[in-house]
Amino acid sequence: MFLPQEIVRKKRDGGTLSAEEIQFFVRGIPDGSTTEGQIAAFAMAVYFNDMSMDERVAFTLAMRDSGLVMEWKSLDLPGPVVDKHSTGGVGDVVSLMLGPMIAACGGFVPMISGRGLGHTGGTLDKFDSIPGYSTVPDPETFRRVVKDVGVAIIGQTAQLAPADKRFYSIRDTTATVESVAMITGSILSKKLAAGLDALVMDVKVGSGAFMPTYDKSVELAESIVHVGNGAGTPTSAILTGMNESLCHAAGNAVEVRVAIDYLSGKSRPARLHEVTMALCAEMLVMSGIAKTDDEARAKLQAALDSGEAAERFARMVTALGGPADLMDKPDAHLESAPVIVQAPALQAGFATSVDTRGLGLAVVALGGGRVRPQDTIDFAVGLTNMVELGEAIAVGQPLAMVHARSHDAAEQAVRQVQAAYRIGATMPAAEPMIYKTIRP
Repeated sequence: MFLPQEIVRKKRDGGTLSAEEIQFFVRGIPDGSTTEGQIAAFAMAVYFNDMSMDERVAFTLAMRDSGLVMEWKSLDLPGPVVDKHSTGGVGDVVSLMLGPMIAACGGFVPMISGRGLGHTGGTLDKFDSIPGYSTVPDPETFRRVVKDVGVAIIGQTAQLAPADKRFYSIRDTTATVESVAMITGSILSKKLAAGLDALVMDVKVGSGAFMPTYDKSVELAESIVHVGNGAGTPTSAILTGMNESLCHAAGNAVEVRVAIDYLSGKSRPARLHEVTMALCAEMLVMSGIAKTDDEARAKLQAALDSGEAAERFARMVTALGGPADLMDKPDAHLESAPVIVQAPALQAGFATSVDTRGLGLAVVALGGGRVRPQDTIDFAVGLTNMVELGEAIAVGQPLAMVHARSHDAAEQAVRQVQAAYRIGATMPAAEPMIYKTIRP
């Protein structure tokens, strides 16, 4: 018989917990038999004393098993079940193209994604900007759409990893979020509850990243790869650049338009394309759909060129209640902001760096993100036409277009955008988009 306080004491004193002790402790989180004080004390003990890889695996599996773990075997799918998770950033619209692209190549993507928090935009909020699209369908609908279309992007359901929901909210209020061990368990428990055959992690690096330094990003990526594989799910990670917005738009409806233009072939911005292709190719190789990176990229390019990826996106939107003609007439369905103004550059030179987090917070201040989890989102607002690092800038040239609900909000965002960009006399060296790939 275990006692929660003895488990806390052992971790407090730097001991190593057994899988059974961790299971016992986590089991008490969703049903309340482990108290809030005990969970907070446990989180603080882990924050200071860390967890070994074996402890992290046990912790992740216990969190995963605190609720429903999806199974796909009974559907006899003709391909692997595979997913991607990103640590979040600004202008990171990758999931909207990646899911349909993988589906077009024969994979099945049951993507359970999150809402935006802090300066990062959430994939779910982007889909909520599509009228009628249900981000919380019943489990049977979710399974059906994954089977029929090959991809369904929906929100976190209460049945999946319920221990993580309570544990995360306590970490959030006790200053224990930044532990790599606990971040690993939080991310993986939710993703592995989706019953995946393979997982690829996109860990961001740079001024808009969740992790504060390159070394911390590497540490998180390595932890996720070790623990995912240790938990029985083939997992790899790619470290990608977040030193500027990933695409030229940040917001919700404005990013959905970017995804539609990308899939239809109207516009494929270079940095966005590079990251999307790298993650998709890694997913195809990890799940066995392609043998090599080159073969994977050829399949993906064919899925884009033939229109098959765009068609999967359209079918997913319709299957989950969205408009059938979204791809053809996005402006008929996606909200536009009433006030659209330029954020002019105050000096000439080159865009040398940008506080990407600052841009994300400008979108939040416009109403396009959340300060508190219960906040409602204004889907129409955001930034578009953001200049890229290295671009030559003239005085008065727009650094971005601000899409706002009111003139006051627009003026504040203009000042935030101007403050976020550094304009220098010399052109900066190009930043890589793909830093490193970590495989098991």
